[in-house]
Amino acid sequence: MIQYKGVLVLGALIGAAAGVLLAPDKGSVTRDHLKKEGKEIKDKFVDDFTEVKEDLSKAAKSGKDKFKEDMKDFASKASYKTEEAITFLEKQLAILKEKNKTLQQTS
Repeated sequence: MIQYKGVLVLGALIGAAAGVLLAPDKGSVTRDHLKKEGKEIKDKFVDDFTEVKEDLSKAAKSGKDKFKEDMKDFASKASYKTEEAITFLEKQLAILKEKNKTLQQTS
């Protein structure tokens, strides 16, 4: 996107300069035209740069928001998996307790 805008600005600059230089006007008029065209091109370049900067900022913010959302999902899934592991361990402990009781009763 940035490359295309740079090419368009460069093309506009070359076209404007060629048009003004080939026009049969006095030097002062030609200079005024060049100044005017230069200002318009500069303004367009600044606008395009601002637009690209805003797009990049939006993309970065979107990426940050997406990362936060993914981390919440991960934390939630990890919490469920932890709960499953705890439940499994509790069942294993209950089985071990029962086995231990039977060993205590036989002695």
